[in-house]
Amino acid sequence: MRIAFVESPSATGLSLAGRMDGMRSGVGHRVTRRGFLKRAGLVAGSVVGFPALVPSTVFGAGAPSNMLTMACVGVGGQGSGNMRAFHGSKEVRVMAVCDVDSSHCEKAAQAVGLGKEACFRDFREVVGREDIDLVSVGTPDHWHVPVSIAAVRAGKDVYCEKPLTLTIAEGRALADEAARYGRIVQTGSQQRSSSNFRLACELVRNGRIGKITEVTVGIPGNNRTCEPTWEPMPVPPELDYDLWLGPAPWEPYHKQRCHYEFRFLLDYSGGQITNWGAHHLDIAQWGLGMDDSGPVEVLGKGEFPTTGLFTTATKTHFEVVYANGVRLTCATGGSGTRFIGTEGMVYVDRGKLQTTPEALAKDTIGPDEIHLYESNNHIRNFIECVKTRKQPICNAEVGHRSSTLCHLGNIAMLLKRKLQWDPVKEQFVGDRAANGMAARAMRSPWRI
Repeated sequence: MRIAFVESPSATGLSLAGRMDGMRSGVGHRVTRRGFLKRAGLVAGSVVGFPALVPSTVFGAGAPSNMLTMACVGVGGQGSGNMRAFHGSKEVRVMAVCDVDSSHCEKAAQAVGLGKEACFRDFREVVGREDIDLVSVGTPDHWHVPVSIAAVRAGKDVYCEKPLTLTIAEGRALADEAARYGRIVQTGSQQRSSSNFRLACELVRNGRIGKITEVTVGIPGNNRTCEPTWEPMPVPPELDYDLWLGPAPWEPYHKQRCHYEFRFLLDYSGGQITNWGAHHLDIAQWGLGMDDSGPVEVLGKGEFPTTGLFTTATKTHFEVVYANGVRLTCATGGSGTRFIGTEGMVYVDRGKLQTTPEALAKDTIGPDEIHLYESNNHIRNFIECVKTRKQPICNAEVGHRSSTLCHLGNIAMLLKRKLQWDPVKEQFVGDRAANGMAARAMRSPWRI
């Protein structure tokens, strides 16, 4: 499935139009799993192409010639951490900070020595500026692709937090646009820039544990709770709530809808599947050599809330099967990625590498064996690739494919049935309802 963005006279060339006009919920209305599925059905069959566009090659004039200039969009939590990492690199000058929450924006600007004049609410004010080379995207998930595509179309290279996308169709759109523009896009799945994850995947790829038969991935459960009933709350004066919602359906404000907890509402994210699956499922894809592909079958049986504000799975369990017969299971509980082969096992998590036989963990990959992309610093890898134009370790295509695996799991769990997936055409086989969930309708004035 493809998403189409229509050309606009705006500086970014981005205009998104939706079919969510007027679809306002009643006060305190709960979006149930059933309601979410009905929404998803609105977009079945939306397939169109992109206009050809020419990228800008103008570098910023507001910094010394050896410095790259950056705008940071979304600077709460991880976005702020990324901003500080870029600032600390001494090769990037942060020139603009953008957030729909002015308190976040001002705090972030101060952290990198900027004043209020460098603070903006609307990303469209900064991504098209000629004095900006790079854009860091640290927004909630439902804004990742709209902001990234706007930046790419404006000729910027992009560092976007994981999960790269909210939907499968968005991911295909961003990967295609990055390729069309010749832009560097790095996905923030930074485990690929850790030596123990790389070694684990090299051991697997070089046959150290024989033929792979099974992969298991553990992710956390929902670590936030909400009341069984909820009432709308006044919007804080520092928050532009309408812009925070952006392309998502309109819903009354509640503090647990925004900031960290957005991860647990399907309108904005995919729960812990996309939050942590974008790390551990990404490593599974890397180890299996599936960075440009995916499984052919998925079956889900997760559990979803029946009361309260949150709508993402409280208990995750889904299985996928690849064309080569490898079965991958992702479930709530534990953490990390375990590869099981006919001759051994490799388990990897942050700061941990365990193998059977045990001596494998200290093995050396020979000069004539498969050596995977080596990066020891995710931020640094992005900066180097901006300069050399080499693809980064977790580029848009890789980020899209790993995000797709997460989305497949969520879709299968929501539909509660086995689905056949074509990783070449990137669509479900003979299942209109499932294909309808590969994209989302967007609230006016944003369009697909």
